[in-house]
Amino acid sequence: MHNVIANQGDQHLSKNDSGLKSTDPRQRAWVEVNPAAIEANARKISCLLDKNCSLMAVVKADGYGHGAQTVAIAALRGGANSLGVATLQEGIELRKVGIDCPILVLGNLIHDEELSACLDWRLMPTLSSLREVRLCHVLSKGASKNFLVQLKVDTGMTRLGCSLEIAQDLIKTIDELSHIELKGVYSHLALADEDQKCSSGSFTQLQKARFDELVHALPKRDKDFCFHLANSAGTLRDRGLHYDMVRVGLALYGYSPSCELQFDLDLQPALAVKARVTLVREVPAGIGVSYGHRFTTNRPSRLAVVGIGYADGVNRALSGKISALFNGRSIPQVGAITMDQLVLDITDHRELNVGSVVTLLGRDGGHLITPKHWSDLIGSIPWEVLCGFKHRLPRLVI
Repeated sequence: MHNVIANQGDQHLSKNDSGLKSTDPRQRAWVEVNPAAIEANARKISCLLDKNCSLMAVVKADGYGHGAQTVAIAALRGGANSLGVATLQEGIELRKVGIDCPILVLGNLIHDEELSACLDWRLMPTLSSLREVRLCHVLSKGASKNFLVQLKVDTGMTRLGCSLEIAQDLIKTIDELSHIELKGVYSHLALADEDQKCSSGSFTQLQKARFDELVHALPKRDKDFCFHLANSAGTLRDRGLHYDMVRVGLALYGYSPSCELQFDLDLQPALAVKARVTLVREVPAGIGVSYGHRFTTNRPSRLAVVGIGYADGVNRALSGKISALFNGRSIPQVGAITMDQLVLDITDHRELNVGSVVTLLGRDGGHLITPKHWSDLIGSIPWEVLCGFKHRLPRLVI
């Protein structure tokens, strides 16, 4: 058993809380996180970058389910020099634990209370319109503080960001306002993980051309200013997309965003999902299993009930499609995945008993189950799988 330290999402019970001794967070199901893998991945990604290009570690959605604080510290050790979050609260939580590097809030903040908190906690908001620029100006002037901000420009994602047509004028307006410092201009790639190749005709290259046009039209900025465009896919796909900084999420956690982008980086998956067998059943042939009897035994069978379900993040649509790992062997999951439990057919695995630990995601022996294995089965994406693990699963740092 690995040495583990209880981290975010841990659900210890104290004697004062329940009258019981504290429980092992591994009693039912849990997520194991390896910060050494994240640190190593950050170093490997940094090696792809020119010396003038920096790495932003994207730690939104609680570090893609790994624990934002754990990921942030590991990524900064590995060479990242800034962090990206989606919400104001995510940024504040990192500041509260003493993380002092630049933090960019990637989502839009629309209320003056939010932007005021951003200013107080030294977080950089993303601006997408003149309205937010004016709010920041009023707040920073009233507080007599410089407000560091970044502007997002829409080059084809059609989501956040101002239109290209007004970008230059908006930048000029920001530059003329007191107490507001524009520290970066960025955009987001829509198809970098899907374009078959970064040819002159790809949409990624069209976005790059649009972004380049804006970059070249602007007056020269100081050395602390950064243009950035690349996500994980863009970072791995083409060095021409790197600019002054890259924003890396999925690759930081050990996964390539596309089969097209499998480079010899030897990225290490940093997360494993494990659970215990809570009951073993011996049943005859012809017995229906779980809700709806989607699976019926075709032989006398030995079944293991495992204490994890869709309320923990194991999507119900995976029912009957996935396997677990035990002692380096694959074990099929059968029947409908329920809210708190799932069932494995362990007929051919006599060594597995009550209390045995199985791996749902991660490595066991020579086998590895990745989020992409799950997402491919249900027409989803690895990002959704990683972000789906709920906080009732303790996060344990290996």
